[in-house]
Amino acid sequence: MTELSFPLVFDGHNDALFQLTRRSPADAVDRFVTGDHRGHIDLPRMRAGGFGGGLFAVWIHSPFEPGSYEEKPEVGGYDMALPAPVVQADALPQTFHMASLLMQIEARSDETFRVCRSVADIRAAMAGGSVAAVLHFEGAEAIDPDFQALDVFHAAGLRSLGPVWSRPTIYGEGVPFRFPSSPDTGGGLTEAGKALVKACNARHIAVDLSHITEKGFWDVAATSEAPLIASHSNVHDICPHARNLTEKQMHAVRDSGGIVGLNFATQFLRPDGRRGANMSLDLMLRHLDRMIETMGVEHVGFGSDFDGAEVPQDIGDVAGLPRLLQAMHDHGYDEETIAMLAHGNWLRVLEETWGA
Repeated sequence: MTELSFPLVFDGHNDALFQLTRRSPADAVDRFVTGDHRGHIDLPRMRAGGFGGGLFAVWIHSPFEPGSYEEKPEVGGYDMALPAPVVQADALPQTFHMASLLMQIEARSDETFRVCRSVADIRAAMAGGSVAAVLHFEGAEAIDPDFQALDVFHAAGLRSLGPVWSRPTIYGEGVPFRFPSSPDTGGGLTEAGKALVKACNARHIAVDLSHITEKGFWDVAATSEAPLIASHSNVHDICPHARNLTEKQMHAVRDSGGIVGLNFATQFLRPDGRRGANMSLDLMLRHLDRMIETMGVEHVGFGSDFDGAEVPQDIGDVAGLPRLLQAMHDHGYDEETIAMLAHGNWLRVLEETWGA
């Protein structure tokens, strides 16, 4: 196998900030910066793996009630009930904690990790050898319906937001972890949710669709003036999980000029919907091939879900990204295609969405 020099990766989703909240607060940031080899991501492994930047998610913990996960052996699947909503007063302390962690990493990184608020910032960071980090909210529990918090977090660097994670909010309903299942599992946006989408458009904040119901997806498509973005989702025809996108949804993403980020989570890749890291990267290539066939190469990127899911063992962690790019090359993707999938498409869509 020929070893090649690959382009930097801009990744649509990781949960590193939440994982840091579960570690010793006294040294969590320092250990992340110096490299503690916990989870999938730390700064040295990002730089070793050619991770040029990405969306760093703030995700609010929502304990699942006992018995909420139901195996369905008769269909070879499972169903996880939607957790209860989280009110803003409970969400804000966790949100401030994770946003603060992002800023602390930047402060302690000796300029090798930069919080970015524009695509120009991202390009400058990547060109200068720094990791380009963008603040993203995976669910809008911390946002009030008058959008005062949205203004404050936007000023702090928030540039991407999902109206829901896989639970209800005042803005809409999330899609459950259910297999096999259509993504058409419940209600769409509320009136407050439609107002949130318009508020994000006005502030040039990307709206992420990866955890919303199919009805919610179409409500956003009808409301938003920006490209449609599903930061970490896969192909429903290959893996019929409620979290994955139908061909019709992918066509809408294409027609809007948007992007879908390939999710590395094994349960959203495997046709049987199960976890299991012992799987070939050929299955990831199968999803990429179908995305490109359905939407065009300009509308496909990566959304790893590092530190939030089980990923194939042949990738392992963020330092294993070159193995995926090598597999793409060996599969027949040319240099231009790999560069578009690795970061070019994400930067184009974000530039169109943010206006800079």
